[in-house]
Amino acid sequence: MLSRRFTDITFAWLFRAFSFTGALALGAIVVFIFVQGVHPFLFPTAQSLRLVVERVDSISVNGRVYENQHGFIELPWDSRTINIEFVNRGEEKTLNFNLSPGRRYRTTLLLPIEAGEEGTVTYPDAYTFTVTYPGAMTGLNQRIHLILPEPPYNFFSFLRGRAWLPTDAKVYGILPMILGSFFVCLGALLIGVPIAILSALFMSEFLPPKIASLFRGAVELLAGIPSVVYGFFGLMVIVPFIRSTFSIPSGSSLLAAVIILALMILPTVIAVSEKCLKAVPRSRREASLAVGASKMQTAFYVVLPHARSGVIAAVILGFSRAVGETMAVILVAGNSPQMITNPLQSVRTLTATIALEMGYAAERHANMLFSVGVVLLIMIFILNGFVLFLRRQGGEEDE
Repeated sequence: MLSRRFTDITFAWLFRAFSFTGALALGAIVVFIFVQGVHPFLFPTAQSLRLVVERVDSISVNGRVYENQHGFIELPWDSRTINIEFVNRGEEKTLNFNLSPGRRYRTTLLLPIEAGEEGTVTYPDAYTFTVTYPGAMTGLNQRIHLILPEPPYNFFSFLRGRAWLPTDAKVYGILPMILGSFFVCLGALLIGVPIAILSALFMSEFLPPKIASLFRGAVELLAGIPSVVYGFFGLMVIVPFIRSTFSIPSGSSLLAAVIILALMILPTVIAVSEKCLKAVPRSRREASLAVGASKMQTAFYVVLPHARSGVIAAVILGFSRAVGETMAVILVAGNSPQMITNPLQSVRTLTATIALEMGYAAERHANMLFSVGVVLLIMIFILNGFVLFLRRQGGEEDE
């Protein structure tokens, strides 16, 4: 008896420890994503001007000499003039940058840049300016890069912006991706939900139990298929079909993504809806049949309304699955961040943006992808909260 009590206490504490560890890990992940996501709206990319030199042994910047400099030469962000002196092919060169500092680390480089006759000025992106001088040998040019700090990004420009140009213009607008995610999921629901609900009704009300169990197993098998398999099927079958049917250059489009996601949400919606329909008390069916209603009328006008809250919860769960889907959408959607006007255009979703660009993103670009993740996380939280509300409402109705 004492040994059994000791075992119960031990396992109780183990369960508490594992539960606490899991909750702590989940909370840490959420906090990390939110911290990284809000960073670009509160802080600049740097609190100084930065110079990077290539193949320059000795350089003087505003009177200070740097020998064999590697890494950044940092200067006050509100500097108005940067005077640079160095030796190019045995001749002393002078380079001047004139700047106009503003507020909150907003600094504007005044043009033209005084680079001399041999200096070539290029603009790799909106905050980087490169001056190139010919070296002693071909391919050994001397370069001086001036990198301005990117100021905190406007949050409303982020949500309402229509252009996503992270590498050159440093513009981050996710409205096309938000609308793309919404239209893809909405289209998947419009196609998949009626099929899923009718399938669930057919399995729960009309099929014999043994045959229904076979259909249930098939649905569970569909739920276990990896999303990349669905995406590959869409790429090899649906995309060519759309291209040939509508005579368009590419079948990778919103329509292809809608069809694939409609197929992918079917198992979730069917499984949850069927369980809710099976949970309807048998007395409700018998009462309907007793007053002369047919089996079809009973299914549509008695069973389905009684399981309304559970079916709606199933639809929301399917919507959550569609919102979070990545790989299948990447393969068939085309992934162009543009405002769409018809379902045959290429579209990009929030999840696809993160998956496609996180591998090479850096600094502000990487933080903005975390911000996209925060927007996606908030959308999922809202959907899950709606599901919990519906379940609670359904529980109150049953009581």
